[in-house]
Amino acid sequence: MKTLFNTKNIIRLLAVLLITFTAISCQRDGSVAEDDLPQEELTNIILLVKEDTPGATAIEYNYSIGAGGIPTIPLKDGKSYTVEAKFRNGNEDATQEIIDAKDEHFLIFDFPKSNITVTRLDGGDLRKDGKRVGLKTKWDVTQTVGGTAPFLKLTLIHEPQSVNDAKAGTAWGSVVGGETDAEATYNLSN
Repeated sequence: MKTLFNTKNIIRLLAVLLITFTAISCQRDGSVAEDDLPQEELTNIILLVKEDTPGATAIEYNYSIGAGGIPTIPLKDGKSYTVEAKFRNGNEDATQEIIDAKDEHFLIFDFPKSNITVTRLDGGDLRKDGKRVGLKTKWDVTQTVGGTAPFLKLTLIHEPQSVNDAKAGTAWGSVVGGETDAEATYNLSN
């Protein structure tokens, strides 16, 4: 009688399982081609921060993914700022790809050691569910430094099942499901 669990059959089964696991784990939802903005293609997240006062100009804070170094954004307590998020792939602007696939993206602004209110502004990033991705926001700063080493953690989520733009803990925005497309950290100071 031929045995089902001989060494040759076990090796074949392990090989099939390994190949299957590798194929599944390397894809998000069935195909890499379905992802409009592969994580490995984003190289920079840039915040253009402009104080809401007459004559103010936007200042660029460039976070380079994987390069080390964290930009510091100075914010004044009691002031408001208009902030635009831009995404780059090398020299190419990838922000339009996010706008084109706005129903598949959402930004979370987490200020764990500051008291800052975030309002998402009108723009081309209105999703079908009525929420905005968050590419343009207004920050009302009550207190920039509410603890040691304050910072912003900005996270771009891909294909969340649902989104909420309300404050959740220290973050403005939350999601159910989805994966991180990109993440950046910015130090904050007065």
